[in-house]
Amino acid sequence: MNRRKKINQLLKAHAKKASAKLAPKNRNTYISKADRLKLAAEASLGAEQATADSASPTQP
Repeated sequence: MNRRKKINQLLKAHAKKASAKLAPKNRNTYISKADRLKLAAEASLGAEQATADSASPTQP
């Protein structure tokens, strides 16, 4: 491989990495397993309270 081809290859690789860095991120942020369990517990607790509130008769 000659010198010009190597330099062009390196420049293309650097340009590709730079444009990839500027591109919008498609992935969601990582949520740890403990945080997911905590969020699920809060959601289920909120759902239980909502059903308990709607099931109990309100007094005027």
